[in-house]
This record gives sequence, C-alpha cells and structure tokens, in this order.
Amino acid sequence: MKKRMTGVILSGGKSLRMGHDKAFLEIGGLPMIERILRVLRALFEETLIVTNEIDPYRRFDTSIYSDAIPDRGALGGLYTGLLFSSFDASFCVGCDMPFLNPSLISYLSDRIEGHDAVVPRTADGLQPLHAVYSRNCLGAIRRVIEEKKDKVTDFYPLVNVKVIPESAFSFLAGWKESFLNVNTPEDLDQANTRDL
Repeated sequence: MKKRMTGVILSGGKSLRMGHDKAFLEIGGLPMIERILRVLRALFEETLIVTNEIDPYRRFDTSIYSDAIPDRGALGGLYTGLLFSSFDASFCVGCDMPFLNPSLISYLSDRIEGHDAVVPRTADGLQPLHAVYSRNCLGAIRRVIEEKKDKVTDFYPLVNVKVIPESAFSFLAGWKESFLNVNTPEDLDQANTRDL
C-alpha cells in the first residue's frame, strides 16, 4: 500500500558543473527525472516536481510548481514542495539521484512521526536532499530565507530533527546507491556503466 505522503523532486538547480539540465540526462535509456518519479510513484500517493522551467516537465503527468520564493536555491524549492504537498509529510530529493533505494526511503519515511524532519547521515555528512520533512518546517524555512540564509540545514536548529546515522540503515542491501549524485559528465559516464 502506498504511503499517505508526497514524493517531492527538487529540479531547480542550475547544473553548473554539468553544463545543462541534469534532470533529462539519460541513464540506461531513461531520463534521471523519470527514474526518480517511478520510484516515488510506487511508494507515495502523491508526487510533485518543483522547477522554474515548467514546460519540459509537462510530459510526466505529475503536479509541477515553480518556486513560491524565487531564486533561493534548494531551500526555496523545499519550501515550495512542502507548501503545495497534499500531505503533512514529504520525502524530498534532488533530481540528480537516479539510483534511489525504495527500502531506504520507506525506512526513513516510517520514522517521521513525532518529528519535523528525518535526515540520514552518511560518512559524507547529513543528506538534506534525501530526507523527510513535515509541513511544520514551513515557518522555520521561511524565517531563514528572510534572514538571507541559503543552506537547507540552516533551519534545522528551529525544528525537531531526527538524524538517522548510516549504522542504523546499513543492513539494507544497496543503500549506498541511493545517495549517489550525478553532477558532472564523469559522474554520468560512471552511472551508465552500472548494472541497471
């Protein structure tokens, strides 16, 4: 049964290192955005995309929103996703993570009750763009945006965040792949050599 939550894809980045929109780069013959959508649609009752270039995304038959607060990067995208989601909790992910692990996403999503955010921490640090957030975060996000802060983690001190260390979910097969980013042409080449 699908979770009564929203899967939010943040696709508003400038893709400076890649040179063009990452969401439509193909891995194994499928655009990254479509690979992500397939996983989220299987898990959640609702999916939506936050982007400032709406037209290219219309073919995906999902709700699409442009930033409610323009030019504030991932933080503004997160705010928009939570603002327009139909459910209290949303799993929010960047459009450059094409190997999402459904078991890991379910594990994180199941732990949101009693918290405003559930954020995994790997050896690389916190993973704020592969995390679960409730609408309770909206006020805090708006506050840090108004303070001209830019990092997604800047609002964490203002809400109840549950950090999940990788030791807690390392029993899940293939969990590391869920955090793989495709940011550069080299990353894309490596992604396309993987067994899909």
